Amino acid sequence: MPLPLFRARIGPDADHGFYPAPLRYRLYLSLACPGSLRVALTHRLLRLADRVPLTLLPAVPGNDGGYAELRTVYERTAHRYPGPATAPVLADSWTGRVVSNHATDIAHDLAVHFRTDGRPDLRPPGAAREIRRLGLLCDRDIAEAAQRAGRAGQAGQAAGPEPGGERALATLLTALGEIEERLAGGGPFLLGDSLTAADLHLWVTLVHLDTVHRWHLDAAAVHRIAAHPAVWAYARRLLGEPAFADLLRPGDIERRHHAHCRGLEAAGAAVQIIDWSTPELFTPARPHGR
Repeated sequence: MPLPLFRARIGPDADHGFYPAPLRYRLYLSLACPGSLRVALTHRLLRLADRVPLTLLPAVPGNDGGYAELRTVYERTAHRYPGPATAPVLADSWTGRVVSNHATDIAHDLAVHFRTDGRPDLRPPGAAREIRRLGLLCDRDIAEAAQRAGRAGQAGQAAGPEPGGERALATLLTALGEIEERLAGGGPFLLGDSLTAADLHLWVTLVHLDTVHRWHLDAAAVHRIAAHPAVWAYARRLLGEPAFADLLRPGDIERRHHAHCRGLEAAGAAVQIIDWSTPELFTPARPHGR
């Protein structure tokens, strides 16, 4: 059953029910969760700590996939709320209720309605459609395809390779090929000279591709994934940025994965593409107004 979503939005002014009043909202994030990490990067890059307070949650949620710290907030929002109290959450401090637990909506509203002058414009005018398309590419053609390839590979271990796994891997490699071509021919960011929300989405997707999904892929698949030099050089450059390095918790991501994953480890687990724990080795990307 899909997790229940709360998807209220922040509006531009006081004529909207949820408007961007400083200190009205609080974020609850677990940095081991990919959606939470994207929101946390947005929050850090826009320097919103004095406008939207942040509470960090443990890496590993409870057995039901949720956090006891958020149970009251969820139950105030929906009477007898039946599902797990998951993160990320943007909560309304005035009512104690959930505004949204949809990562993309939260990150969008922070970038659009809380950004002030001198902070990076993560959603520049005219870029919305391409940012949305690249986000779908990350979610569907990279992250979901990697999951499907891993599951199919495990199911086929006894009977040989499964066609579904090959199709999923082909989808993943095609998506990485598109990103490779874009970065090799332009850059240093996905949309040119400036960091945008598309870069945050892609970077977090690459982190989890290397630290989570490769555990269930064979070594040959991981080597094919790694054979995109511009993609992984880009990931290394962003790891050299303080905001990215400070918020990344590779050990927590691994711990969260192994706490709830029941899949079998494959040979790709031993083929790490990047050492995510050593940002000091990498050259930061071009300045972007931090």
